[in-house]
Amino acid sequence: MNPRFSVVIPFLDEAASLDELYHRLVAALEPLGRFELIFIDDGSTDQSWAVAERLFQADQRVSLVKFRRNLGKSAALAVGFQRARGEIVITIDADLQDEPNEIAKLVAALDRWDLVTGWKQQRNDPWTKRLPSKVFNGVARILFGVRLNDLNSGLKVLRADVAKSIDLYGEFHRFVPILAYLQGWRVGELPVQHHQRKYGQSKYGWKRFVRGALDLLTVAFLGRFSNRPLHLFGSIGLLCFSLGFLMALYLTIIWSQGQSIGQRPLLTFAVLLLLTGLQFLFTGLLAELITSRSVPRRYPVERVLDRQHGDDR
Repeated sequence: MNPRFSVVIPFLDEAASLDELYHRLVAALEPLGRFELIFIDDGSTDQSWAVAERLFQADQRVSLVKFRRNLGKSAALAVGFQRARGEIVITIDADLQDEPNEIAKLVAALDRWDLVTGWKQQRNDPWTKRLPSKVFNGVARILFGVRLNDLNSGLKVLRADVAKSIDLYGEFHRFVPILAYLQGWRVGELPVQHHQRKYGQSKYGWKRFVRGALDLLTVAFLGRFSNRPLHLFGSIGLLCFSLGFLMALYLTIIWSQGQSIGQRPLLTFAVLLLLTGLQFLFTGLLAELITSRSVPRRYPVERVLDRQHGDDR
């Protein structure tokens, strides 16, 4: 019999916290029903894998995955989502900053939403993490219109259908609620308790902030234009071409009146805009051709009623 809950736990060099996290998760989940714990070792160099193996030997509900090297949290979550057998998937960080006792509250909220993320209202992190996070969340709200305050919370509860529909790579683990929202799933958040880091050191750094900012642009592009790239490239191309055409028309008029235009910088600028506009238009057409031929279209269907095929799902 499959478990009801699948808990996906990525970890990197968290040997000191894994045993305590396991016992706290078991205590929080046993009253809720059957569950499995999927620990993903993202290339740890300490004794984390040895601790995880002891947990595996002691409890049949534990399963382990070990990467050959550090691949990142997105890869770890993607593998965990693929292996999850439960109808509800839970993600939690291994650093003990998330509170397992909050899981029941988030699970209950699945009556309203398909994905519920924890909102760390009182965040026990240094300002060097809090400030970039606020900027990131603010920009994401503006770009996507998602009314969430804590997109990158490690504690999330989501339906298995949602987890398996999300394509994670790069630093996309930060955008799980946005990726779900763009597919039409209902997303929400609830305040949760957040603890200070008890063991080890944070893996956050300025490089991750830069990568996250670049991936934010990628998600914005994929979310809005993955099925219609010509709308983006074509709009830019038409704008450039139109400006170049107007400049060229003006130069043609004054040339017809006897004025010399050969030495005018405006002529060079007009030609540049015309060529740039055409280049963007042809790039958009090529992107449309590639998309239509090789990229499967994904349409978020909530339910199908079809007597002909006997569908009701």
